[in-house]
Amino acid sequence: MKFSIDFNGITELFSSAQDSGRNFLYEYEVYSLLKYSGAETPPKCSFIPRGSRPSDDEFNAIPGDKAVLKIVSPTIIHKTEVGGVKIVQKESSRIRSAVRRMLYEVPENYAAWIERSEKNRAASPPEYKDLTGEALIAAISRDLKGVLQVQFMPPDSSAFGNELIVGLRCTREFGTVLSAGLGGTDTELYGQRFRKGQAIVAGSTELNDGNSFFQMFKKTISYIKLAGLSRGQRRIVTDEQLIECFDAFISLANYYSPTRSDAPFVIEELEINPFAFTDYLMVPLDGMCRFSLPSQKKNSRPIYKIDNLLHPETIGIIGVSSTRKNFGRIILDNILTEGFPSDKVVVIGTPINKPIQNSSADKIQSSSNIKIQSPSDHKNAKIELSSDSKANVDINVVSDLKSLTDKLDLFIVAVSAAQVSDIVEQVIELDAAKSVMLISGGMGETEESKERARNVIEKIYLSHGDRKGNGGPVFIGANCMGVISRPGGYDTWFIPEEKLPKERIKYSNDRNSHFHRAALISQSGAFMLHRTHQFPQLRPAYMISMGNQTDLTLGDMVHYFKDSDKVDVIAIYAEGFNDFDGLELCKGIHHAVLSGKEVVFYKAGRTPEGKAATSGHTASLAGDYMVCENCVRQAGAIVARNFTEFQELFFLAENLSQKKIRGNRLAAVSSAGFEAVGMADSIQSDDFTMELARFEDKTKKRIKQILEAKKLTSFVTLTNPLDINPAADDEAHAEITAALVDDSNVDAIVLSIAPLSPSIKTLDDRQLPMYDMNDAGSILNRITNLVSKSDTPIVTVVDGGRLYEPLRDVLMDNGIPVFTVCDRAIAAISLYIQGRLAADAIRGGHGI
Repeated sequence: MKFSIDFNGITELFSSAQDSGRNFLYEYEVYSLLKYSGAETPPKCSFIPRGSRPSDDEFNAIPGDKAVLKIVSPTIIHKTEVGGVKIVQKESSRIRSAVRRMLYEVPENYAAWIERSEKNRAASPPEYKDLTGEALIAAISRDLKGVLQVQFMPPDSSAFGNELIVGLRCTREFGTVLSAGLGGTDTELYGQRFRKGQAIVAGSTELNDGNSFFQMFKKTISYIKLAGLSRGQRRIVTDEQLIECFDAFISLANYYSPTRSDAPFVIEELEINPFAFTDYLMVPLDGMCRFSLPSQKKNSRPIYKIDNLLHPETIGIIGVSSTRKNFGRIILDNILTEGFPSDKVVVIGTPINKPIQNSSADKIQSSSNIKIQSPSDHKNAKIELSSDSKANVDINVVSDLKSLTDKLDLFIVAVSAAQVSDIVEQVIELDAAKSVMLISGGMGETEESKERARNVIEKIYLSHGDRKGNGGPVFIGANCMGVISRPGGYDTWFIPEEKLPKERIKYSNDRNSHFHRAALISQSGAFMLHRTHQFPQLRPAYMISMGNQTDLTLGDMVHYFKDSDKVDVIAIYAEGFNDFDGLELCKGIHHAVLSGKEVVFYKAGRTPEGKAATSGHTASLAGDYMVCENCVRQAGAIVARNFTEFQELFFLAENLSQKKIRGNRLAAVSSAGFEAVGMADSIQSDDFTMELARFEDKTKKRIKQILEAKKLTSFVTLTNPLDINPAADDEAHAEITAALVDDSNVDAIVLSIAPLSPSIKTLDDRQLPMYDMNDAGSILNRITNLVSKSDTPIVTVVDGGRLYEPLRDVLMDNGIPVFTVCDRAIAAISLYIQGRLAADAIRGGHGI
């Protein structure tokens, strides 16, 4: 779209307003901004300053038979509600009369509105909140600057949906966001009452152009109305006009962007509500704009050092107790138990010559039994590790950071929060480590600890500005549960092995084959802990607890993994973002998707109540969920709607990332009638739409032959979903599924295995061969063999109690997704397929 924007003229508008002590534009200045931006039809207008006496010629200079009069005040945003908008005949006497009336009535109306309720008073400008009665009216009156006379341009229609809101908003997390949708005085009501994405859509201006944003906008009721696609409507605007409008707003946003280093100003908010339409002209009827000066650019983090964090050759740890199982001691146990070379580990500042006190020595033996054996000078101290095999292993001990002989790749800080600031200062000053893990809590989660956190953040920030020292170390945490890096060969979670037994693959070349090529990045360590414990089949190579994001952020970690050759799937749990890190996260997701990776995302703090809860946990500050979801989805991530769905989507991604997704046509098979009905009912929602595949004739013929051979023809109707009757045996289930795999009209299959059916082998009991799932001809072995040979995604349902856990476990251990209820299976595979197809579109140049 070709149009010219006069950025010099717009910058002069902002400069003029700033010189007069304002950080906002008056409505008539917004119309000038629109004119400079290339908008086709800003209305003609004239500002009537308070106390001035315009001539008749000045009143009559504005075209039309009528005049629109609007109050001008920096404190009154919603003018209509307080009598601040009037339409009169364009006669000098009527205009003068209306102006005088407005200058007196508007303060009275606005004061009455403020005093009507505590809610209204809370929403009023700060300078009015403590005023009442005549004092309040006088204050409002003093702020009136005058009245704006605007050209009256009658819209083609006043019907519902014929007004459009378009706005820019600078968000702390995602930079500038463009939104568009149903406009007018009830736009907020529309947003609350209509289903998600129908009233209004939003997206990052840095991740969209006019056309890509228009593709989102086409799904709204607003577009359906404007384009005349509903009964009784006619088109009142062209697609090209809308795309040009969106392009202009995006260009303005990106020029006056908080992330642009040389931006002269930053647009904090620019809103036109509404655009009306007159004879295929877009006419702005009201507008507002706030701006600010750009902030100083921050020092960049040396995120390449994340590699030292995740794949260290040396590890140091401070805070290890020799007398009890404190966090530092548990972390040391887990590092060594995972198989990290003991001669590459050093303990800093451990008290020596103190025997371990533990009431359960035998339990200590199950992990590692560490004893201090060292000379009294502490200089060449050793910690003796007595492992399960009773072989003694020495761990180096030094008294302090100054005593280190070599720079550490990873330094773990497991001390109290009060000690962290001094230790951070020492690490930076001595250049003692390339990466630092801050386990300690009490670093910004509460109001009392925020000053402590700010002190630490400032020290880290200054170190990144030291280019001579390569930007200092990178820090993960604080309030961090630790990291498990299978490729790095270490585990720093502070959960004892007795509480959380783990699959330990010792430090060797084949250790990575036991885990998926996936990374789980979680702001909450507890979330990650509980999800993986509840769903042990999730076996990502990396599990990273980000904590408070004192330094390294979610966006940093995604940017690191987007280029990793060790990861195909990235899963992210977020509670809040540092400044503009939501945008960086989306950029990282986008590049990861372009590189062929899959990304699964969940955002907590989606409701006002949830947002308040995350602020008290490890989130910096929760952002607006609609903006977050839209931006992340546009970047190419698959967005989960709840905890359970997140772990299911992550498991699907881990196991189906190498399967081919050709479309959204689903085949569903069950031997229980209620499941067939339930699966048919579950293929559509606000978040996804699947189609039931139409089977090819050859597939119908093949299934019919299978049913005839099993004497099931009289019980089964060939439809999709396919109810194959409880009498269908293991072979029938597997052969019908194989027929669907070979059907070119089928893109994915959901197979429900009714475990209580007497016809199939679903019990882990070799004493009952007729039900034994370990039998060579069982559905377990047949479907495992089929899945290993097929590139079509197959997920299963085993809807039964604890008796059938072994069947579910073995299926999942073989990489076959299993669900306990059919509707969850349909929802998960549908969201997964929709996400994969959207990612393919991005890779094909049809996305961002």
